[in-house]
Amino acid sequence: LHTFLFSDNLTIEEEIELKIRAREKGLLVMGPGCGTSIINGIGLGFANVINQGPIGVIAAAGTGLQEVTCLVNNLGSGITHGIGVGGRDLSQEVGGITTLESINILAKDDNTEVLLLVSKPPSEKVAEEILQKVKETAKPTVICFLGSDLQSNDPIIHFAPTLDEAAIRAVQFAQKSNKKPRINSSKNWKKQAQQAAKSLNSKQKYIRGLYSGGTLCYEAQQVVEPILGNVYSNAPLNKKYKLKNSNKSERNSLIDLGEEEFTVGRHHPMIDANLRSERLLSEASKADVAVILLDIVLGYVASPDPAGDLLPAIREAKKSAKKKGRNLVFVAHVCGTHNDPQGLVDQENKLREEGVLVFPTNALAARVAGLITARGDI
Repeated sequence: LHTFLFSDNLTIEEEIELKIRAREKGLLVMGPGCGTSIINGIGLGFANVINQGPIGVIAAAGTGLQEVTCLVNNLGSGITHGIGVGGRDLSQEVGGITTLESINILAKDDNTEVLLLVSKPPSEKVAEEILQKVKETAKPTVICFLGSDLQSNDPIIHFAPTLDEAAIRAVQFAQKSNKKPRINSSKNWKKQAQQAAKSLNSKQKYIRGLYSGGTLCYEAQQVVEPILGNVYSNAPLNKKYKLKNSNKSERNSLIDLGEEEFTVGRHHPMIDANLRSERLLSEASKADVAVILLDIVLGYVASPDPAGDLLPAIREAKKSAKKKGRNLVFVAHVCGTHNDPQGLVDQENKLREEGVLVFPTNALAARVAGLITARGDI
């Protein structure tokens, strides 16, 4: 049988052995550490309710797969399958075994008209093999290797720098249109963001991102760094800026609270908001913090009310800051669809009612949060 392996407690040698054995049998090992897959419309692990459609997604990134599939859905298209491959699949050692096998499967699937690949930067050798393999399929392909600067001259292969750009391009290919589809934001978001920036005092210099999704945290760093300079994290783009202590932020910091160091003996932050609420209150109490940036991930397995779970901490943080003569800006993105059990609009509205600036994509939320912190042109 094909295997979906949510757990990540496997050595890389065991992963390679399993994947080679699976390949010999024409089967897939999705994982280890595979947070999400959607096969024939059925969600495995953390998964959203996504319309069926012509786009086949392959991802070495759990919340990366969730973000692109939700955006594809919200842009009016849908997917055939969303295949998670595990975070190490595109490493030099593993060699992209499951990714390459997944491309083979989707290449033969007549319902899959467009391929969409998502990952952190793969090894150079694996990237070359993947590019060659997608060329052989002759299907339009969008590749989002977050943080990579790869380009293609092939008109039906597009490298996207962010997850939202990847989803837009994939839907554009699927619709066979020259016009890019648009992801709608609230009409007055620029004005709200400008007012938020003006409400900050001169001592408030830094951003704090508190993420439940690892890929979303990684993408946010990539977006924020050109605006604010180096960003510290427990899972940084550049190892030089790895936090000495993950419980203590430095300057501009974006934290992945879904990393194993935070989840040993406790639920993942997509399920249980307690750890994130505690960290939120701690960060909000610091006089030099300007903006707190959050992701809210909907779907099966996630909390029944992830936005509502954070509201008490957001209210308390705002109240406490106000008593000390400060305003605190909250920016969020809700990753989800209208058909998710929690309901995208309901979750967004709960946050907006508490004065949180809510954006339709993770990249846009991070960009605006960075610009507010920098008092830049919005």
